[in-house]
Amino acid sequence: MTNARTATLTRTTSESSIELELDLDGTGESSIDTSVPFYDHMLTAFAKHSLTDLRVTSRGDTHIDVHHTVEDTAIVLGQAIRQALGDKSGISRYGDALVPLDEALAQAVVDISGRPYLVHTGEPEAFPLHLIGGHFTGSMVRHAFEALTFHAGLTVHVRVLAGRDPHHIAEAEFKALARAFRQAKALDPLVSGIPSTKGAL
Repeated sequence: MTNARTATLTRTTSESSIELELDLDGTGESSIDTSVPFYDHMLTAFAKHSLTDLRVTSRGDTHIDVHHTVEDTAIVLGQAIRQALGDKSGISRYGDALVPLDEALAQAVVDISGRPYLVHTGEPEAFPLHLIGGHFTGSMVRHAFEALTFHAGLTVHVRVLAGRDPHHIAEAEFKALARAFRQAKALDPLVSGIPSTKGAL
């Protein structure tokens, strides 16, 4: 590997302020402070299980709702991933992971395709309305995945196959996405150039 796959980004709007650094070839070390505790937990898990070094500081109008802070942080994370991937030369491109957390089971499939698309199914009907930790609604999982997927240029399929506890369901989803992304971003010594018949991703 000749070029570091890193990115440092900031984004400031009237609703939030985000500072983020990542290294795709890290060991999973993280320092996460989004001011949304359960989201910190999810992004810490994402960093650990994708082997991405990640540092995030986010501040937003959480006195109104956590929505803007969660979504805007995911936007910047997606932008940083896209920037750090560069031209995607030598990557494995695809990843697939099945992750349990006690009674919960989630599967994620990732294609670093350059074509943003999210298919997200299987969460229990009441899950989007549930407050996890008293502040993070289950609906934020999908919002975070949508923002990350679109801005990173990923095709992502996430399926919840089983689950009862909302914390376990959300965490299984984030960990599955992380493990699938870990495979997809990995540099494959057998891959020469960009893994696409089009010659670009």
